[in-house]
Amino acid sequence: MNETVQTAMSTNSWVVLSAAIAFASAVIGGTLSQGKAASVALEGIARNPAAAEKLQTPMILALALIESLVLFGFGIAFLILQKAV
Repeated sequence: MNETVQTAMSTNSWVVLSAAIAFASAVIGGTLSQGKAASVALEGIARNPAAAEKLQTPMILALALIESLVLFGFGIAFLILQKAV
């Protein structure tokens, strides 16, 4: 195999690996933070059921913002993969 082709294949392998790591870390971080946010909100509602209405909207907003960070991670991984092509 030509040395230039082999170097290009090696570079593409690193790019694909970095994209996979970027997306995996975004998903893992998003999952853990959404679980923690929901857990804390539900614990607050369990301690004070009258505060459920006040806690529900900020919790949903926080979960949506956390999910948007996961989507940004997906976008970054996609852009990294475009460098490989």
